[in-house]
Amino acid sequence: MTRSVLSVADLSADEIGQTLDLALETKRGRRTSAELAGKTALLIFQKPSLRTRVSFELAVSNLGGRPLYLSPPEVGLGERESPEDVGGVAGRYCDLIVCRTFDQSNLERLAASSGVPVVNALSDWEHPCQALADLLTIREHGGAKGRVLAYVGDGNNVARSLVLAACGEGMHVRLASPAGYELDAASVDAASQRADASGGSIVLLSDPSEAVASADVIYTDTWTSMGQELEATQRLEDFTGYQVNAELVAEASPAAVVMHCLPAHRGEEISDDVLDGPQSVVLDQAENRLHAQQALLAWLFSR
Repeated sequence: MTRSVLSVADLSADEIGQTLDLALETKRGRRTSAELAGKTALLIFQKPSLRTRVSFELAVSNLGGRPLYLSPPEVGLGERESPEDVGGVAGRYCDLIVCRTFDQSNLERLAASSGVPVVNALSDWEHPCQALADLLTIREHGGAKGRVLAYVGDGNNVARSLVLAACGEGMHVRLASPAGYELDAASVDAASQRADASGGSIVLLSDPSEAVASADVIYTDTWTSMGQELEATQRLEDFTGYQVNAELVAEASPAAVVMHCLPAHRGEEISDDVLDGPQSVVLDQAENRLHAQQALLAWLFSR
């Protein structure tokens, strides 16, 4: 049966654990594999990318496969061609589709029509591969279970995937967002179910200081994502007081690490001295996109 990963919810907590174990083995040079030998992966990108494109192309190549990149004008996903037509054709040519898109329904329609695995490389709804890299990074910096993760900022796609994954790992997650930018109730409920099974927890807050108090991990993301540019001025006003800066970080555990999925709007959601400071692990996160995604693809094609 074809298996796709469009959401963190498509992976059980045990499967995420298996993928992270595999990622650590691969990163440490203890395992090599060629699950994609002789296979072609089609990378369909509606949004520009640095980490996502480079890490996926390398992951496919490292597994013995051939990555084939298509830029937005070449496909016109959902405009020039429907997701069903793109999926139907791509499934005849390729063995895997990696898609970075706006609308989550594009991924669902591709998966339903292609007959090959589809992996969400980012949508406006979720960013599951980022969450896998984040958990891998947290594992490397003190572990996950029982530790406190404070997310300060917009309840966006990154936050949605992050809390699902972290709660499944037994973390105590606190999300601090201004009114109107909180994570949606359905995602909180889903994360709560995972937390109940793992011994973790999730709570929504409005005060960043309350969220980061004695926290082990501080995470933030841009306040204005791609496609929200017209909202930038209003968002800057609404997120006043939510910057992750040295003063806020000082309220966390002295050994706390600071995370950001990048790209960062320096001086907005995070200050330069924190992003570039000794507690920042953002470059580890960026590197781990490669290892986590390579492990995910190997896991998908070894089943």
